[in-house]
Amino acid sequence: MSGLKDTQSERDHRQVAIDRVGVRSLRFPMRIRDRDSHEQHTVALVSLAVDLPHHYKGTHMSRFVQVLHSHGEVMDVKGITAMPMELLKKLDAERAHVEFKFPYFRAKPAPVTKAVGLLDYGVVFEVNATKEGSDFVLTVEVPVATLCPCSKAISDRGAHNQRGLVTFAVRFTQPIWIEDLIELVEASASCQLYSVLKRPDEKFVTEAAYDNPVFVEDLVRNVAVRASEHPHIKWFKVEAENFESIHNHNAYAMVEQKLKD
Repeated sequence: MSGLKDTQSERDHRQVAIDRVGVRSLRFPMRIRDRDSHEQHTVALVSLAVDLPHHYKGTHMSRFVQVLHSHGEVMDVKGITAMPMELLKKLDAERAHVEFKFPYFRAKPAPVTKAVGLLDYGVVFEVNATKEGSDFVLTVEVPVATLCPCSKAISDRGAHNQRGLVTFAVRFTQPIWIEDLIELVEASASCQLYSVLKRPDEKFVTEAAYDNPVFVEDLVRNVAVRASEHPHIKWFKVEAENFESIHNHNAYAMVEQKLKD
């Protein structure tokens, strides 16, 4: 087989370097430690990429998948953080990118009846690396409920509320539990969400949201304050999008801060 033509290694004469080339939308089983039950299994949507100098015609796509499979049938965090450096060596690249997106489940008891149901959150592990080092960003996507302070202030009866999605990305000095980030966000909203609610629970969450109204601006500021007080977060970006119940558009806010080197 060594006599086969290697087209990817041929020279390209267009003088255009490619910033990122590789594979996307590759599903792969993943095992992740959690704070509540020690470990859970999920399926990640994986992206692997490197840069490509202008003089190379193409990259070797099969090597991305080989690097992924070299870590076994089930991936863990340690393997993910090591993978970009392996791509740099295998593909003779200057920069490498690895991204794992996966659903993360928590068993949540309802606030009054304690009926338990699973609630899913989005999680992203993203690692960018050069030969000098790597950068790891952990992102959680947390659904929440918000109630409008203005609506409450001007209305004789009730106030409009909506479901929102908070996207919270962090860099850290020491590992942080995914659950810790989820709880930080949920504490910043009018009320958190649950998958199972009986009537006493529904009464509780309705009244809890009414007693704790927040604009989308309040939501990102609340997260920002809590993030700045966390001893291990050195950078964060928080985005909140409310799926408005009385408008045909969404409300959005974002805060990004570097807290320490």
